[in-house]
Amino acid sequence: MTTKPRVYSYLRFSDPKQAAGSSADRQMEYANRWAAERGMQLDETLSLRDEGLSAYHQKHVKQGALGVFLLAVDEGRILPGSVLVVEGLDRLSRAEPIQAQAQLAQIVNAGITVVTASDGREYNRERLKAQPMDLVYSLLVMIRAHEESDTKSKRVKAAIRRQCQGWIAGTWRGAVRNGKDPHWTRLAENNRFELVPERAVAVRTMIDMFKQGHGAVQTIRELTNRNLSITNGGNQSQHIYKIIRNRALLGEKTLEVDGEAYRLEGYYPPLLSENEFAELQHLAEQRGRRKGKGEIPGIVTGLGITYCGYCGTAVIGQNLMTRKRKENGHPQDGHRRLICVGYSHNQGCKVGGSCSVVPVERAVMNFCADQMNLTRLLEGDDGSTALAGRLAQGRQSVKDLEAQITRITDAMLADSDAPPVAFAKKARELEALLAAKQKEIEALEHELAASANNTTPAAAEAWADLVQGVEELDYEARTQARQLVADTFSKIVVFRKGFDLTNNPDDTIDLLLIAKHGNTRMLRIDRRTGAWNAAEDLDLSGDIPLPNTSIGV
Repeated sequence: MTTKPRVYSYLRFSDPKQAAGSSADRQMEYANRWAAERGMQLDETLSLRDEGLSAYHQKHVKQGALGVFLLAVDEGRILPGSVLVVEGLDRLSRAEPIQAQAQLAQIVNAGITVVTASDGREYNRERLKAQPMDLVYSLLVMIRAHEESDTKSKRVKAAIRRQCQGWIAGTWRGAVRNGKDPHWTRLAENNRFELVPERAVAVRTMIDMFKQGHGAVQTIRELTNRNLSITNGGNQSQHIYKIIRNRALLGEKTLEVDGEAYRLEGYYPPLLSENEFAELQHLAEQRGRRKGKGEIPGIVTGLGITYCGYCGTAVIGQNLMTRKRKENGHPQDGHRRLICVGYSHNQGCKVGGSCSVVPVERAVMNFCADQMNLTRLLEGDDGSTALAGRLAQGRQSVKDLEAQITRITDAMLADSDAPPVAFAKKARELEALLAAKQKEIEALEHELAASANNTTPAAAEAWADLVQGVEELDYEARTQARQLVADTFSKIVVFRKGFDLTNNPDDTIDLLLIAKHGNTRMLRIDRRTGAWNAAEDLDLSGDIPLPNTSIGV
């Protein structure tokens, strides 16, 4: 902390191009001269320069150097008697006058003098007390600054709105200067956007790895190895999910003007087709259950599809990494377990104990690595018919909700008195239901488009190529295998002590595999080797049959 009051100079330009002019040099020269004439030191350790940050929208306070200065004032790091030099009061704020006045008062009340270089005026508590009209003058300046910015903002918004409407109507094909453009594009000489080749390759690589089930760390590592980047700087991991959701991948520019949303189709060159984007959104909506976690990604756990056959609750994985390991450093097979949540959390499962996940993983991988088994498992309807039915029902529900909201709104408007509280409450409830139903429909549309876009799921060869890597706990192989499991099965049911508890020598694990196409197989697995010695087809048009667990086990 400084021991003497100092002079600080604050520079702000709403457009970075303004920084190239001479005003910055003039203000710094003025601040230096002002400090020298009064025997004070100009402090250059606290950088107070905001370029491209609007004082009308208060970005210079929320994101910029002025916000840093105000925080330093509040924390007492700017000593009373210090001076802040600005070109004019409109550099401090162009917000609503009452808000702008409050910011000036915050600085002045801290014992700091504000000096405006454009007219040489000084604002501090003593001077404002002696000359109250200076306070009125500062308010008039702020009113004028706000009105200028407000008029400009309305003009700009009106122009952007006309451009958006023109683009949608096909009468305008210029650049719409609003919001940020995706970093994988650039504006060409013909005033249309084109792809930046190396950045487009980076984004495509990132998307492909995301679809394969890789997490952010692995993706960024691979991009770095290829000297590729998906950002212009900053944390790349944080940008992955933003890019995946960005409709600019389709070539659309999306923007909002005064609450009205616009989608400008064909504004950018597309990186993905409609079906590819829908498939990507479907995967993103399931992302929480697709990424492998921890040192050893689970093949059948953590996907939200594996359940206990005895009570129906989730089955989770547990790796006991602190116990004695094998010579190769891997945990013992028995130290990687499958545990029923219903039993471990006292939620009513009557069958205790756990089992090793190793034989279960081995059985699933080997079963699917056989093309005959996989073909029989995947044949039949892909589920798109049921999805289309659910989508039609959802759309009808939206129409019904909209009709109800319209009726309630009409009733509220027709009532000359204040509308009943119950009406307003019901309207809010219906609007919340409508928003939820619209989100559900969007997810169904993505899933249906992804289903239509998909060809036959991965062949047995893809599974066979991963068998050894999965066994050797190779992170890459297990991540890819995990993705295959997520793409192939809708549900996996584990009977960790066998389906038939009355006649089981406790040497088998029964596993019910339910494919996304609806076909099912029951595997009887040797709990030591993982070899499966029976594969039974089941008709599960109703609920999954549960064994009798009333006997003692």
